[in-house]
Amino acid sequence: MNIAVYCSSRSDLEERYIMAATALGEWIGRNGHTLVYGGSNAGTMHTLAQAAHDAGASITGVIPQCFAKRADMLVDTLISTTDLAERKSRMIALADLFVVLPGGIGTIDEWISTLTHLVVAGDTATRIVVVNIGGIFNDMLAQLQATASSPFARGGVPVDGHCIVANSVEEMIKQLDYNTL
Repeated sequence: MNIAVYCSSRSDLEERYIMAATALGEWIGRNGHTLVYGGSNAGTMHTLAQAAHDAGASITGVIPQCFAKRADMLVDTLISTTDLAERKSRMIALADLFVVLPGGIGTIDEWISTLTHLVVAGDTATRIVVVNIGGIFNDMLAQLQATASSPFARGGVPVDGHCIVANSVEEMIKQLDYNTL
């Protein structure tokens, strides 16, 4: 299974975020999956890739040309894109499952773009596991729920239908095990 992971390229993060990236990378490799990620050699992106690599995973990095100098050498396949929009499209097309680790505006953009793609495509089978460590995404989840329940949303509640929230590394692993069977 190809698992796209959206996460941070910041390097000065708390240990709990590093541990989540490490646990996810190890799980991907141990279970014979392929990691698809942003391809950067920094932050939790690199931590994730290193753990996946060490556990035997195949790794695909998708990096826009503007970040080419930051490409991670751990990747088995490096896909260069013209910009961030193409990067998101390629990652969405490559993945069977998505995981959102704590991150900034870029991570949120990737998550929302993926959710929008799944809803518009009518894809009711593909899931997004949102790793909500320390409640980092509580406000975003509440906003998505409010929007989905509003008259502006069509056809159901995409947060409940597509996003599975895990509030710890242990919950993340449990959800991954369940959603990859």
